[in-house]
Amino acid sequence: MKVITGRLRPSILAAGRGLLLFVAAMTVSVTLFVLAVVSISFILLGIGVFTTPVVLEAVRKHANQRRLWAMTWSDVRIPVPYRPFPRDLRTGVTGQVERTTLMLRDPATWRDLQWLLIDMTVGAVVAFMGAALMVYPVEGLVLAAGLWRVFRDDPYWYGFVPVDSQATAFAALALGIALFHVGLWANRPLLRLHFSLARTVLAPTQDEELAQRVERLTETRHEAVDTAAAELRRIERDLHDGAQARLVAMGMNLGTIEALIEKDPAQARKMLAMARESSAEALTELRDLVRGIHPPVLAERGLGDAVRALALRLPLASEVAVELPGRAEAPVESAAYFAVSEALTNTVKHAEAERVYVDLHHAEGMLRILVTDDGKGGAAIGSGSGLSGIERRLGTFDGVLAVSSPAGGPTMVTMEIPCELS
Repeated sequence: MKVITGRLRPSILAAGRGLLLFVAAMTVSVTLFVLAVVSISFILLGIGVFTTPVVLEAVRKHANQRRLWAMTWSDVRIPVPYRPFPRDLRTGVTGQVERTTLMLRDPATWRDLQWLLIDMTVGAVVAFMGAALMVYPVEGLVLAAGLWRVFRDDPYWYGFVPVDSQATAFAALALGIALFHVGLWANRPLLRLHFSLARTVLAPTQDEELAQRVERLTETRHEAVDTAAAELRRIERDLHDGAQARLVAMGMNLGTIEALIEKDPAQARKMLAMARESSAEALTELRDLVRGIHPPVLAERGLGDAVRALALRLPLASEVAVELPGRAEAPVESAAYFAVSEALTNTVKHAEAERVYVDLHHAEGMLRILVTDDGKGGAAIGSGSGLSGIERRLGTFDGVLAVSSPAGGPTMVTMEIPCELS
């Protein structure tokens, strides 16, 4: 029974996801394709200058949602190839013209439109097949249960079986059972095929991806240098204002004690106790500072145990799943650890969640981390947000960040860092 349930549940889940993809293709993809074509056509009339950026932005969000589903549901990675907008983009009508021009010059925009066309045709059919293979057999069961009597005079075709008697109804039931078993086997491959079709259109060409990676690494290298300089200034400030000040005060106290030890031994003992407390506090601050640079548990026990230790300190229920057959290089582990720490901090501060789940695993040369919470949602990568900091941290290692956080939740933060495990 457990074996059957273990096989049935993933297939039913894949069928449900296929049905969701079919509905999204036949509603959202069709609507966005029509709006995009009409809006681009109206650019010459002037109206399209204002509507095209809005519609194309909605298309990108729809495509990014499909990228997230592809990665979380079928482990199919589809890179995000959009060119960034310049920071000095103007406002007003001139800014709208610039934004429209930049989006239409981006090859990824036209790939998105091609994908919409494929998604609402071939992609929709592939997604629907998985659900149909699980639902259609129910009709065979109903026919065998007695519905065949309605079709005594005019046979009803169930697949290739003409149903007009109990015998043919049982034949329809047998066909339905066969189709159901085919669905059990084919649902997940069909779901993966749907996402693979999307990847063939949405993914950039090899040259484009290489140019994008070079540009991204150049940008993140400068950001890494700036971040390292800022971190060094923070460490210097913490040392100057914290441990160094306490050590200087302790040195002054020891000088005073040296002068009082013969004249006023009681006062000298009191000041010795104060010096001992100051040394303990300075040591604690130094330990906290070192822990902030590179946590000892990360160096000693690896990323999995370090993340578990993080989760144990959270003020909400947490669950951590780790499947790492080895260890990544120390800089990668450190980046992943602090990225997870920032994501969990955001969850505690803003999500109003009751439970958080962290999954770490390594596959196809990628360290993949998924942080999910049951909070209110609404998280987004934006200027100055903690998620932007995570994106910059991962970008230093050619990593990527994807966020799905609809209003009402749940929030799923997915991180990927290319690396090999030792």
